Amino acid sequence: MDYLLQVKIGALVGLLLLTLLFGFIPARVKWFRHTNGTETHRTVLSLISCFAGGVFLAACLLDIIPDYLSDISTEMDARKVETSFPLPEFIMAAGFFMVLILEKIVLNCREMGGAQEERAPLITDNTNGHGHVHGTSPDLESSGHHVHVDFQAHSPFRSFMLFLSLSLHSVFEGLAIGLQNTDSKVLEICIAILVHKSIIVFSLSVKLVQSAVRPLWVTAYIAVFAMMSPLGIAIGISIMEAKLEAGALIQAVLEGLAAGTFVYITFLEILPHELNSHGKQLLKVLFILLGFTIMAALTFLG
Repeated sequence: MDYLLQVKIGALVGLLLLTLLFGFIPARVKWFRHTNGTETHRTVLSLISCFAGGVFLAACLLDIIPDYLSDISTEMDARKVETSFPLPEFIMAAGFFMVLILEKIVLNCREMGGAQEERAPLITDNTNGHGHVHGTSPDLESSGHHVHVDFQAHSPFRSFMLFLSLSLHSVFEGLAIGLQNTDSKVLEICIAILVHKSIIVFSLSVKLVQSAVRPLWVTAYIAVFAMMSPLGIAIGISIMEAKLEAGALIQAVLEGLAAGTFVYITFLEILPHELNSHGKQLLKVLFILLGFTIMAALTFLG
């Protein structure tokens, strides 16, 4: 076994263990599950969720989309594909609509079957200046409060799609390690991914435990997510050995679909849920900005 392969295997093990560690902190600590506790408890959870939203926003705009556009442009240039049609953006849009259509099909099937869990209100006691829910009690109406009901907030389906898009991106991050041919480059990329993924998996775990996903499934999600980058490393090593000619093109297209799903989850699930709920709006924005800034700084530092 040569030294380069040993370094890659070490990166594989390191990524697996560190991702499990940071992922299971929110998943195993009961404090993160108590969403009906004190006002302080709910505020802290909301601010953590806002921080996670900033992390995902930065990951979407500064990491996933730029990586995809760079990879697909390289492949199009290598194959001398010249077109005025914005093909890279179209692939992203396909990923966006794929999730949108799939979600609506799932919701429609659940409605037809008489199951309403996915549309049950998860937040019923927050004040929201946009309006109120019809059919509320007279006491509630006379109190001047408006009830905010986010029918899609933290739904199991969207949590799964968030997990899926992040997992697919993690495979590509692992591929970036597995496809390197120098040990210094492997270590450089591995360190960057270790820091980046530790924050991502913590944020993902927070989102999962605040949704209606069962604890056993949260554990399974985190375990599977932890294996995605190591899987990418293994695939990258295999691709280098097999020298597949279309391997880079396939990777770029899959990256585009993953980017589109990530845009959908970030802008239609994570950010609207927190920003549409009442209370401490400026503080929430500051925590979103904090999460974004940390990820931007990590991206800037390479």
